[in-house]
Amino acid sequence: MDSLSQIVLGGAIAAAITPAAHRRAALLAGAALATLPDLDGALIWAFTDNPVSLMTIHRSFSHSLFVLPLLGTLIWWLFRRYGKGRVAAAPARWWWAIVLALVTHPLLDAFTVYGTQLWWPLAPPPTMWSSVFIIDPLYTVWLLLGCTVAWFARARPLAQRALVLGLVLSTGYLGWSLLAKAQVDRAAHQALARMGLADAPRFSVPMPFNTVLWRVVAMTPQGYVVGDRSLWADHGPMQFSGHPSNVQALRQAADLPAVARLAWFNHGFMRAQVQDGELVLSDLRMGLEPDYNFNFAVAAADGDGWRGIAPRQVLPAYRQAGNRGVLRQRLGQVWQRIWQAPQDRPTAAGVQ
Repeated sequence: MDSLSQIVLGGAIAAAITPAAHRRAALLAGAALATLPDLDGALIWAFTDNPVSLMTIHRSFSHSLFVLPLLGTLIWWLFRRYGKGRVAAAPARWWWAIVLALVTHPLLDAFTVYGTQLWWPLAPPPTMWSSVFIIDPLYTVWLLLGCTVAWFARARPLAQRALVLGLVLSTGYLGWSLLAKAQVDRAAHQALARMGLADAPRFSVPMPFNTVLWRVVAMTPQGYVVGDRSLWADHGPMQFSGHPSNVQALRQAADLPAVARLAWFNHGFMRAQVQDGELVLSDLRMGLEPDYNFNFAVAAADGDGWRGIAPRQVLPAYRQAGNRGVLRQRLGQVWQRIWQAPQDRPTAAGVQ
């Protein structure tokens, strides 16, 4: 989730738990603690410039539910032992405030599609509940308002009420996102079953900045199909369009370290393309067809097979020079699609 959401979530939690007299200090402490897990990026950069490693190590050790409670307890102990201040005056409340400000960070991240390694150093595929976009104003605004009121109201009862209300509304929004996702998944399953893809691996994810318009991707033996669903505008069967992927090249290169690492990280939801003799893999979870945010050249053609190369990130078209308007145009299309059902379009029936 974006930094502002994490900051106001950590601040609201800490300020709601600690004594009223400590409220401003708790807002600042909670905000700082909630930022701490994302500082792993600087540490990773110090050891590698491999873009695949940078992507797949992020949200690992610093987001672990095994690590963060221990780190929080250590921070609490240090302040209680040597601080002689607020933590020592209300140790139980501050322990909960510190630990929860840290632990809620990866839990919130897990609601996005990127993937969060909650159980590091164990190695199941990263958790991705994918029910909110990485930036969602309707989640953040309630926490921001609660923290703002609490900062000015200080120890008055109004501050506590604002913090609790902000936490209730933001958490309720996460609950709504899961309900919305369940509706989309049900419509997608019905449509895919009619296409003979009832058992195809798939995921759903909200489009940018909302939980009304959703995107569903399902993998097929020749590639993948993509569909979208507006909970406001769409009422009929969900429609999908088919897209190719070089699945043969992907199978041939599957044992290369970078390919295997990406397949583990993105649950196999990736497109394979051969560009100028190189195998380029795109993470289908983040982006809009045909441009995806994370693309990596990972192998070069070698006879009838592939040999690994130093992974290189390939920028999507909208991030290349002269194409800045593409992103604005697509965001405008997303906004329009929320409110309007599409005209009849060809489906992916027969895509296997």
